[in-house]
Amino acid sequence: MIAIQILILVVGFIVLVKGADLFVEAASSLAENFKVSKMLIALTIVAFGTSAPELAVSIKSIISGNTEILLGNVIGSNILNILLILGVSSCIHALNVKNATVKKELPITILMTSLFIVLISDKFISNAVDNLLTRSDGITILLFFTIFIYYLFTVMKNKKEIEDDSDGPKYGILKSIIFTLVGIVCLILGSSAVVDSASSIAKIIGISERIISLTIIALGTSLPELVTSVVATKKGEYDIAIGNVVGSNIFNIGIVIGIPISLFGGIKSIGFTSIDLLALFVSTLALFAFCFKDHKISRKEGVAFIIMFIVYYATLFIK
Repeated sequence: MIAIQILILVVGFIVLVKGADLFVEAASSLAENFKVSKMLIALTIVAFGTSAPELAVSIKSIISGNTEILLGNVIGSNILNILLILGVSSCIHALNVKNATVKKELPITILMTSLFIVLISDKFISNAVDNLLTRSDGITILLFFTIFIYYLFTVMKNKKEIEDDSDGPKYGILKSIIFTLVGIVCLILGSSAVVDSASSIAKIIGISERIISLTIIALGTSLPELVTSVVATKKGEYDIAIGNVVGSNIFNIGIVIGIPISLFGGIKSIGFTSIDLLALFVSTLALFAFCFKDHKISRKEGVAFIIMFIVYYATLFIK
């Protein structure tokens, strides 16, 4: 029984990753057909594309009633995006960070992260019995997410020069649309397999869904971000490497949390602790601090990220 569920989990991850890869390539190609700059691609199409597995998993999990997977998926993915993905990428090469990212995009990331933590910390803030995310909380998150969308529109409107140093789009417009749709279908099918098998495995071996979602599912749905950022770093495309993570973390909270909660109603957080939320906030703050200091993430800071990643995930299993 458990062997079958593990097989389904692995196949689901493969479909998720391949679907995300196809989606990102096709969507990026479509954007290049319309001459969209690399940074805007990273903050929008690439970020949304690599966050699509998290969105698909979260919608499936809330429909199935597995709300711990929804929350762990976002919390774990955002922590992993910063500590592991940027940690590994900056160990390959120091990542230069643009001034606009430090002054605008990272503060928006901190704003969205802080909002999410405040909304889910009912026990700590108001001595409530449970930590709840209500439909009104979801709508609030979406409203704050519009700040990011507004920022993107202003960047696009004020963009005077379109970067055009690529070899051109990989696909034509028609192929880009078809491959984008195929990628979305793969994401939906893969997410369904992942959520169902992960829930079954958690029940069979007695591991909480919190641990499963913070580790296996978070890592699986973050693989597109990891591959994208590492490849971008090796090619010297540091804007894409950083923009991918920053944009994905904003999308994960604004869309992956905001849309399901707004559409399907509130959820109750049972298994998550202040340590999980503290790790999320500290990792986000550390990213801003490292970038603010000298507008780059050095190899030493990348090692620090990886050490923080190991320490946090070690505490999950020790507890």
